[in-house]
Amino acid sequence: KAKEILRLKLVNQLSFRKIARACKISKTTVKDYVERAEKANLSVDQIQTLAEDEIQQLLFPESKELLSTRPLPDWEEIYLELKQKGITLQGLWEEYRDQHPDALCYSRIHELYQEFAQTVDTTMRHTHRAGEKLFVDYSGKTIEIINPKTGEICNAEIFVAVLGASNYTYVDATFSQSLPDWIGSHVRALDYFGGVPEVIVPDNLKSGVKKAWYYDPDINPTYQEFAAHYQTAILPARAGKSRDKAKVEVGVQIVQRWILMKLRKQRFFSLGEANKAIRELLEGLNARPFRKLSGSRRSLFEEVDKPALKPLPVQRYEFAIWKKAKINIDYHVEFDHHYYSSHFEMVGKTVEIRATQATIEIFHNSKRIASHPRSFQKGRHTTLEEHMPKNHQFVQWNPQRFLNWGKSLGFHVEKVIEKILNSRPHPEIGYRECLGVFRLGKQVGACRLNAACQRAIHFDSPRLRTVHNILNTGQDKLPLPTHKEEKLPFHENVRGGSYYSNES
Repeated sequence: KAKEILRLKLVNQLSFRKIARACKISKTTVKDYVERAEKANLSVDQIQTLAEDEIQQLLFPESKELLSTRPLPDWEEIYLELKQKGITLQGLWEEYRDQHPDALCYSRIHELYQEFAQTVDTTMRHTHRAGEKLFVDYSGKTIEIINPKTGEICNAEIFVAVLGASNYTYVDATFSQSLPDWIGSHVRALDYFGGVPEVIVPDNLKSGVKKAWYYDPDINPTYQEFAAHYQTAILPARAGKSRDKAKVEVGVQIVQRWILMKLRKQRFFSLGEANKAIRELLEGLNARPFRKLSGSRRSLFEEVDKPALKPLPVQRYEFAIWKKAKINIDYHVEFDHHYYSSHFEMVGKTVEIRATQATIEIFHNSKRIASHPRSFQKGRHTTLEEHMPKNHQFVQWNPQRFLNWGKSLGFHVEKVIEKILNSRPHPEIGYRECLGVFRLGKQVGACRLNAACQRAIHFDSPRLRTVHNILNTGQDKLPLPTHKEEKLPFHENVRGGSYYSNES
């Protein structure tokens, strides 16, 4: 307020008391400013034309001289110290003051440090603690992978992970941003770092965040399980707040300039070739010296981040897909077109399925209630005897109930239901298909359903799919064909069935 104080005094000729009241400062401060202006021979023209900081330098020339004579801390050392847990600028200033009794005050030290920090990292707004955060995202730019057999070009996505304290970077290429590739890149990144950070900060990518919300984003169950396995936490960046992940935003730019740009003219015929080339350039990037700090990303990682990371678990995370399902009346749940049994008392309950490459696990209220080896046979059933009811009369759904239901819709419907139940090793496995037949009856009526079932029986295919196709194509409205066996005329080139039956 120096300029305003002097204007009110020298131009408006107000008293010290009125100036103090107008500027909300003490009279002694007003007096000090006026005396300093007289000592510096400041004119009214200078007060009106000079900038505020220039007037301050003229009024307080000793402050600049005092700053040049007092010892200053090593700003780079403070910058690195603040990355350690429990270290604060206040505490470092107190140590500095104990060593130098004529040290600058804390407010001035804080101001000077902020100026230094902004020259090191123009995006810095938070001090990232050692081993605290890992920022992850995709580059946006891709690498072309050529199929050597077909010549088809596929664009590989570039995954980037940056540790907050050291800027130590990991990069790899995957064919997509799908959940398996997303989790796989995370696992490889943690292996590369040799440890686990406290928090992983992703963008609101669908593979990681099912539903972005400013206050409480919904994390994908597989991503959440991955975090639990590694004893870390997922803290997505707030939607529309790119500053929350500024580290990886800058990391992506550096990767694009120092890795992808150098690879733009190379041709890759496999993902492995591309990742090998990326890894070579990545090592060079992490070893590049900093411009305004001593050392490199690698040396800073070894010194700061690596000792603070939590150790990796004994086993790597095994990718698993989670899916919600409802246990059908046949006490089976469907995953990838295969049906797995659960205990018959769980019929109608909503459960969660956890599927890995080798196993299928069924959970209810976070408690595992069934486990099966995974099968990739479509339309088949995997059933455990202990899951089956011992006596059908104690079960709400039983074969006789389905037969009675089918009989009410027509004779041929009853026959189809009977054949479906009898074709299964356990009748309960056919319940789901029977319900599908009855659902068709609700859609088209009992008359058309009965005609379709008659046609299915005629062609010896009493299955839900056959009945559905007959109704869908309107064949139930056509008369049944009459088959008359027609014998081929005798010809010496027609061998007949006996020829093949006697063939040795």
